[in-house]
Amino acid sequence: NNYFHLAVKFITQDSLQLEHFSQAKCMKVLNKYGDMRRLIGFNVRDMWYRLAQNKIHFIPEMVGPILEMTLIPEIELRKATIPIFFDMMLCEYSMFNKFRKCAEQHPSIAYSVQHFVHLVKGLLEKLLDYRSVISDESKRNRMSCTVNLLNFYKDINREEMYIRYLYKLRDLHLDCENYTEAAYTLLLHAKLLKWSDEQCTSHVMPRDFHDSQTQRQLKENLYKTIIDYFDKGKMWEEALNLCKELADQFEKEIFDYELLSQNLKQQATFYENIMKILRPTPDYFAVGYYGRGFPLFLRNKVFIYRGKEYERREDFQGQLMTEFPNAERMNTTSPPSSNIKNSPGQFIQCFTVQPVLEEPSRFKDKPVPDQVINFYRANYVQKFQYSRPVRKGTVDPDNEFASMWIERTTFITAYKLPGILRWFEVISSSTAFFTEAYSEEHPEDCEKLHHLKNLIAWQVPMLEKGIKLHGKRVQDDLRPFHDRMEECFKQLKLKVQKEYGLRELPDFDEKRTSRPRSMLRSYRQVSMISLSSLNAECNTPIKESADSGSVIPDSPRPRTPILKSEDKAPDRVFKEEGEVKLRRDRKRQKRSSVVFADSKTEPSDTKRLSRKQEFRSDTNLSDQAEKRPSSVLKQMSFASRSVPTIPALIFAVANGGEDQSLDVNALKRMSQPTFVLSLDENDGEKKSTPKSKKASFFKNRLTSKSGEDGK
Repeated sequence: NNYFHLAVKFITQDSLQLEHFSQAKCMKVLNKYGDMRRLIGFNVRDMWYRLAQNKIHFIPEMVGPILEMTLIPEIELRKATIPIFFDMMLCEYSMFNKFRKCAEQHPSIAYSVQHFVHLVKGLLEKLLDYRSVISDESKRNRMSCTVNLLNFYKDINREEMYIRYLYKLRDLHLDCENYTEAAYTLLLHAKLLKWSDEQCTSHVMPRDFHDSQTQRQLKENLYKTIIDYFDKGKMWEEALNLCKELADQFEKEIFDYELLSQNLKQQATFYENIMKILRPTPDYFAVGYYGRGFPLFLRNKVFIYRGKEYERREDFQGQLMTEFPNAERMNTTSPPSSNIKNSPGQFIQCFTVQPVLEEPSRFKDKPVPDQVINFYRANYVQKFQYSRPVRKGTVDPDNEFASMWIERTTFITAYKLPGILRWFEVISSSTAFFTEAYSEEHPEDCEKLHHLKNLIAWQVPMLEKGIKLHGKRVQDDLRPFHDRMEECFKQLKLKVQKEYGLRELPDFDEKRTSRPRSMLRSYRQVSMISLSSLNAECNTPIKESADSGSVIPDSPRPRTPILKSEDKAPDRVFKEEGEVKLRRDRKRQKRSSVVFADSKTEPSDTKRLSRKQEFRSDTNLSDQAEKRPSSVLKQMSFASRSVPTIPALIFAVANGGEDQSLDVNALKRMSQPTFVLSLDENDGEKKSTPKSKKASFFKNRLTSKSGEDGK
C-alpha cells in the first residue's frame, strides 16, 4: 500500500509535469532523463497485476490514486493505467457477483455514489468516442464528439472544460468554412459573460482574446468577431440582434458615440443586404445510420442535416458514402427493420425533408416582404416533414391511384437549425394518422379528425372551379397537361366524395351584368331635386304645394316604379311613416341631379324619416302609389333620398303638364342613362337629345313651363 501511494505522489509532482515547461526545457529534460512518469507508471501497473488474489484488499481504496495517474496528459501512461479500473471491476464481481460493496458499506452516500458512477460512465464513453475519431479524417465525427463532451461538461458545471471544447469546435468549423456555426459556437461563450467591469478569470480567457481585461471588453470583442462570422454566413438577422445590443451599450452605458455611429452604419448595411442580396435556400436531409457497425454516437439514430448553398442530395450522399466506405446505401425511405438495426454491418438512409415554417408572431397579419419572410422558411426551424406514397389494399391494374396513400412523417430535432452544428439528432417523429387505429387510440382527436375530413371534402368543389377556369385559359401547348389534370381530378373527386361526402358550392356561372350591383342601382334609379335647392347647402325634402302641384323630392321611390290603384298615395305614406329625416351625407350635393318642377313651389314643414322608412328606402321596399299624371314626377323623385346621384346624368321630361299621361313602360325607359329623354304630348314617342344640348334644352322647357303657370 505504501508503495502505491509513494509511486502516485512521485508521478504527480509538479517538477515532472513537462507540459508546463518551455519547449527548450522540455526537450532538455527528455534527452537527459526521459519521462520518468511513464517509467514509474509502468511499474505500478506491473505491481497491480502481481497481486493476484490479493487485489481485493486494495478495492476501492486504490481507485482514487490510480484515477489521479490517468489524469496526467501522457498517452502511453493512460493506456497503461486505464485497464486497471476494468480489472478492479472483474475482481470484485468474481468475488461477490455484484458491484455493490461500496454502497453497502456506506448507505448514506449510496445515491451519490450511483450518480457519480453514472457520470463517470458517461464521461468515459464520450472520451473513448472522441479518442476514436481524433485522428479521423471526418471532421463531422470530430464535431459530433466534441459537442457531446462540451455538453457533458456544461451539465456538471465544469466551465473551464466547457470553454476549452467550445474553441475546439470553433476551430473545426472555421476549417470547413462553416461561419454561421462558428458564430453560434462563440455566442455560447459570450452568454457566460456580463456587461460589467469585473476582471476576467483565467479559465474564461481564451487565447484569441488575451488583450481583454474585463468581462465587458471580452464580451464586446467576442460580439464583433461573431458579427463578422454571421456576416460571412449571410445571417444578417442574427448579426443585427448583436449590433443592437452593442449599440445600446455604446449609447447608454459607455457613451461612445463614435462607436455608436459605426455600429449604426453597419446595421444599415445589413438591412440593405437583406433586401437586395439573394440568399439561396439550403436543402435539408434526413440521414439514418443503422447497424451495429457504427459508433455509439451514430448507431441507429436519425439526424437532420442542413445542406450548403446549392448542394444537391446526390452530392451530399456521395460525401457520406466516402466517409463510411464500408456502408451500404438504402434505396428505400421506409423505416428499417429490426434485422437491419441489429446487423453487424453499416446501412445509411438519406432523403430530402422540408422545413416547417414557424412564422414569428410579430409578422402576423402584416404585409411582410418576401425577402424577409423567406429567411424564416429555412432558418430557425426545428420541425421537418417528409411525404412518401404507400400502397394499401389490393392494387387495381386499371387505376393505380385507387390504393395509393400519402404517408407524412414529421421529425423534430433536439435544437433549431442552424446552430452550433450543421445537423442535430431527431428526438421525436410522428406518422399517418388518418386511420381507424389512430381514431381508436386517440378518441380526444375525433372532433379534429371530423373537421379535417370536412375541409378535405370542401376542397373538391373549389378545385373543380379552378380546373374549369384553367381549361378556359390554358394554351394549346399545355392542353395535354390540363387533360391529365382533369383525369386525375375525376379520380380524386370520386374517392373523396365516397369517403367524406358530397359538397357543392353556389352556382357562380350564371350570367351577370358587367357592373357591380351597387353601381347598377346608382344608374337605374333617378335622383332628383328641385331647382330651388340646387344652390342649397343640403337637399331638404319638401312636400307638394297645394295650388301649384309642384314636386320636391321627399321620399324614396322603388327601383322600377309600378303604379297600382290599391297602393297608398305618397301623401298618406308620409303621414303613416312618420317624420322626415335629413340626409347627413353632404357630399352628394356635388353630384348632378335635375327635376322639372314648378318654380312656384312653396316649402312646407320638414319632417324626419323614421329608421324603418330609411331602411325601406335603401332596400327599395317603399310602397308604391297610383296618382294623377301631375304626380308622376313626384313619384320619380322618391329615389333622390335613397342612393347617391350620378354625375353628368340628367333626366328631363318635356311638355309634361298636369294633364300629361305616362304609362308604366315609359317610366321604365326613363331609367336608361345614355340620353336625355323627352316625351311628346301627342304620341308619347320617346325622343333622344344629345347630352351636349341638355343645358339649353332644360332652359327652354323651364321658360315655357313658367309662362304657362303664370297665366
